Amino acid sequence: MDITIVLILIILFLLVLIVIAYIIGYRTGTFRRDRFWETELPNHRKDAILKSRAILTGQFTEQLAPYLPDFKFLPTECRFMGKPIDFLVFKGLDNKDVKEIVFVEVKSGNSKLNSVERQIKKAIENNKVIWKEYRIPEDLSKGKNREDLEKNGNKFEDL
Repeated sequence: MDITIVLILIILFLLVLIVIAYIIGYRTGTFRRDRFWETELPNHRKDAILKSRAILTGQFTEQLAPYLPDFKFLPTECRFMGKPIDFLVFKGLDNKDVKEIVFVEVKSGNSKLNSVERQIKKAIENNKVIWKEYRIPEDLSKGKNREDLEKNGNKFEDL
């Protein structure tokens, strides 16, 4: 036998061994992964259910807050928003004499304000609250669309 044929056979043999080793390793890895998830998936599901319950309970209690004994505002003067702030309280609304508007964020336990809630609190504390009134253009209420309005020279600005 020629040495080139022997080298080719050795190389082919090694390639076949590599392919067989890859297939065995792949199947072993797949088996281990599937076995891992068979044991872990129930734990992940339980964790997801517990977190979901906690979130739903929190949302439910947020909406009930105006009716709880220590809540300092009249429930009839509260308007639930949910996100990013839980309530706006219009003090004096029941008497048709609103004197103050209060932003209320409901928290329970050790929960803290998130970054957006902290930014809103800071904006309010720095008197960065503005009143804007928006009136719907009469042309729009008559069925014209934005392109028609812009052709007529109407400008749209961000509030």
